[in-house]
Amino acid sequence: MRPGKRVIVIGAGIGGLSAAASLAKAGLNVGVLEAHIYPGGCAGTFYHQGYRFDAGATLAGGFYPGGPMDLLAHSAGIDQWPGRPAEPAMLVHLPEGETIPRLTGDERWDQYRRVFGENSVDFWRWQEYTANAMWDLAMRLPPWPPQTARDFLRLIQTGSTLLAQSPATGLAQVVFDASRPVSTHLMKASERLRLFVDAQLLISAQTTSSEANALYGAAALDLPRRGVFHLEGGMGAIAERLVHSIRQNGGRVVYRQKVKCILMKNGQPAVVETNRGETFPADLVIANLPPWNMAALLGEQAPSRLRSLPPRPDRGWGAFVVYIGLDDSVIPPDFSLHHQVIIRQPMGEGNSVFLSLSPAWDSSRAPAGRRAMTLSTHTALDSWWELFEKDQPAYRARVEGYTHKLIAAAERVMPGIRQAADLILPGTPITFQRFTRRAWGWVGGFPQVNLFQSWGSRLAPNLWMVGDSIFPGQSVAATALGGLRVADMILEEHCKIRHETGLNWAMSS
Repeated sequence: MRPGKRVIVIGAGIGGLSAAASLAKAGLNVGVLEAHIYPGGCAGTFYHQGYRFDAGATLAGGFYPGGPMDLLAHSAGIDQWPGRPAEPAMLVHLPEGETIPRLTGDERWDQYRRVFGENSVDFWRWQEYTANAMWDLAMRLPPWPPQTARDFLRLIQTGSTLLAQSPATGLAQVVFDASRPVSTHLMKASERLRLFVDAQLLISAQTTSSEANALYGAAALDLPRRGVFHLEGGMGAIAERLVHSIRQNGGRVVYRQKVKCILMKNGQPAVVETNRGETFPADLVIANLPPWNMAALLGEQAPSRLRSLPPRPDRGWGAFVVYIGLDDSVIPPDFSLHHQVIIRQPMGEGNSVFLSLSPAWDSSRAPAGRRAMTLSTHTALDSWWELFEKDQPAYRARVEGYTHKLIAAAERVMPGIRQAADLILPGTPITFQRFTRRAWGWVGGFPQVNLFQSWGSRLAPNLWMVGDSIFPGQSVAATALGGLRVADMILEEHCKIRHETGLNWAMSS
């Protein structure tokens, strides 16, 4: 493919921006169309009444040397990410009052023994060994699931390299785990360890240990060990840096351009049309959208898997979020900025609440003497839409009830929130659909229960999908890797080159 050919990216989420920035730096003609007035999607940061709130994602991982965000920075030509490392990554609060910091240093082993008992060490050894293997594989950017003969060849080549580097016993364990849930390794675990693992998996794999695939689950549990970062300006700083990189390398990012349809010709994308009546000719299209949005854009031209989607997501979650502006005098000194508060089983619906605070050192996030706080919980979609469409008073009552429930959970670890707040702004799945344009307010991607049912990124010739719906799924680091993987495949297939987006660079840097 000649650099003059046109690549259109739909949606300025992290996956789309990662692919766009990598391709722009490689010299391709790249344009990004974003419906909103700022980039980032669910990993964006919005301004309201003097505060800058993270819209959805609040925890940024993968910032260790040679890790996903380091890889992305190199591929996009970004010198550094603005912010500071987080240690501990978060505090996890169990129902009986025990607080467990997620640590990255060797002291974590003493903590596992103290909190979960000596028997837990085998589980954590399995988890870290498996996570190391999975992150090693992911950093090589192999296509998953493979969709073409070229994809299979690359996967075989990558697997051969790993076989040569890994002990046979460890590889046998990985093969067994490919079709087993995490709970297989918790057969003799205490209820405390099961609860802890379930809570951590819910926020990283969208499901709990009885269903989460063992390989994916091990890698997801490892995110706190892999470089959590507090970003200056909020999560949206990642997207802003990527936008700057795209423009610096000759690409375009255009806001207020909601895409209405993708016009296909001979089975390939030809034109992207927006609701403002503008048309953008395209030789390749990369869509940072969930499958339901893609199905709507393609209509009858959609691939069969998109056409067979249920009318509304029947797997996965929405989010109920409360954005709070509060007086920082209520925040204890040296208070960690990320907390998971576990109330009880079953998880979600306010029984597991994630709390994130803006840093005291980041004056861009809140007025002087105040801080921005985000509370969130997983919630099922159907009941919210049922009330919103049929019973508005009941819908508003449920919003009020959930707001109270999340604040009460947060006050278990930081009392006085309600009295210190000058702004309390709730958001439901309906809110997420309105502002992120994600159909039904579905967020976080599919629960990671089966590696062999993952969505492939290639929808048709020269038509790709990135974001949390494709492997490796949710989190900023995962969607960035997904975007880099697509960029890597495009450069190899169309430009006949392998771009420096893989592990070879990461291990030599």
